[in-house]
Amino acid sequence: MIEKILLADSGTGQAEAMLKALLEIPAIQRAFVTVLHVVPAQVSADVMAEKWEEGGRVLAKAIQSLNLDSDHVAAVLRQGEPKDVVCKVAEELNTDLIIMGSRGLKRLVSILENSVSQYVFQLSSSPMLLVKDEIYVRKINRIMVAIDSSAASKQSLKLALSLIRDIKGGQLLLVHADADTRKGEKTGADAEKEPSLAAAASEAKKAGVAYRSILASGKAGEVLCCLAEDNKADLLMLGSPDRRPSIAKGLPDLDRLLGTSLSDYVRVYANCPVLLTRTAA
Repeated sequence: MIEKILLADSGTGQAEAMLKALLEIPAIQRAFVTVLHVVPAQVSADVMAEKWEEGGRVLAKAIQSLNLDSDHVAAVLRQGEPKDVVCKVAEELNTDLIIMGSRGLKRLVSILENSVSQYVFQLSSSPMLLVKDEIYVRKINRIMVAIDSSAASKQSLKLALSLIRDIKGGQLLLVHADADTRKGEKTGADAEKEPSLAAAASEAKKAGVAYRSILASGKAGEVLCCLAEDNKADLLMLGSPDRRPSIAKGLPDLDRLLGTSLSDYVRVYANCPVLLTRTAA
């Protein structure tokens, strides 16, 4: 269940629009929303005062735009390094979901340019909903879920079912990518011969959710992004295990930053919002 949402609002991008779309889902409507704006540390006292005033305006505009009851929303204005502050506030509030905008930078560029969303994605243990600045946020009716046999995938499916079950006319797209390019694409009963898809379909049936199973061949990241676009998915969900070593909780997992990561590929190339659920590795 998503009961506490943290919206990291920079004052630009599509994060507010994403939250509005999410709040139309019955399962989310009772959630408490914290809108956070971070004022970067400045050298000049005059500049700092100006930034605080600007931050206050950003928060006031966001609260007005969201139009939530006063007992369901709070505004937080903090000073510091944005990426560190977002992680800290998410931990303080025991947040169930972080919503952030993203420029969609590729892995190495995002590291070199000190991407806030990339850093928070790597270090936070909370599920994260990333929405690229340039995409159009649609009403959520069609949710695509990446399916495999992992615990992370099962966690993602569980959350997707809780969201889609009360959406009138909603549909769940269950997608499994097979590296064997000879198999082509299969749907329905043919797709559900794959064990993880069969298990996911069974859960969807139990929940009374309209769904479609797709088994596609190719690299997982490319398959998910292409199918999300072809099927006009409004939200793409996948599990992303927390792989940080316990000895380095305060540092980015460089193996994950620099290595091959499905979630990192999808974060960059998907043409729709991406919700990354978390499970312990």
